[in-house]
Amino acid sequence: MGEASRVTGRFRGTFDVLHSLTYFAPETEAALTDAGLRPGRMTYFAGRAAPMGAVSAGVVAATFYNFNPELVARYIPRAWTLATPDRIIEARFEAVDATLIRLLGKDTLDSEEVAEAAELARAATGGCRVDGRPLYAGHADLDWPSEPHLVLWHAITLLREHRGDGHIAALVLNGLGGLDALVTHTATGKGFQAAAAKASRGWSDEQWDAAAEALREKGVLDAEGGLTEAGNDLRERVEAATNAASTGPWEHLGEEKTKRLHELCGPLSRQAVEAGAFPANVFSTGR
Repeated sequence: MGEASRVTGRFRGTFDVLHSLTYFAPETEAALTDAGLRPGRMTYFAGRAAPMGAVSAGVVAATFYNFNPELVARYIPRAWTLATPDRIIEARFEAVDATLIRLLGKDTLDSEEVAEAAELARAATGGCRVDGRPLYAGHADLDWPSEPHLVLWHAITLLREHRGDGHIAALVLNGLGGLDALVTHTATGKGFQAAAAKASRGWSDEQWDAAAEALREKGVLDAEGGLTEAGNDLRERVEAATNAASTGPWEHLGEEKTKRLHELCGPLSRQAVEAGAFPANVFSTGR
């Protein structure tokens, strides 16, 4: 279906904004530290991993994929000794509620458009498959919230983690480990800036440079760190495989409703960005 393919390719610029903004919101750290976690990176790792239960650092590193496992191990499993996964999940939804109210306002969140978007997004999740998608599976086992804006956020989260698990499968298939995936994605100019990627994912300059050198030797990167023709082909194969593994929800929802959901979420995403959802100097302009 044409619309399904188009939406999977545009997911990052529209739907993912409404999910990922919570990782940059002060409300998230406040709620999760109130639940018992330590401020900083622990709130991210534990907050996103909690739906899988009190899993090991290895499981978190494997499912998050492009983070330095040494960084993950500084916070997991210690986080589970400070707060239970159930309490962390509860706090996470509290943070989402507060964040969306601040960025979008009560009038917007109480609107018919948000209620309609929530209904459509939840319906789309009926087309998600759990097979081979551990991070999605953990989130899919959670109870649905009742407020429409939280239903919308949870549905988009399910769609995002479903797509993310499929993306990891595509990376594995194409021989890109976590750091290689991060370096090559940064080279596309559509993700993090290099400095932000290294800082947020916990990779040193030495580790980054070693990975980049290995990719140059393979003909994936050129001397300036940009993608070669072979590198572009590799990233295109990854994205094509990711999109192919992510069309299920949109085929399930149908072309007309998929288009409508995209129309509803676009203005919400733009409003959130204009309200300062993301800090400057983190993402490349191609985001």
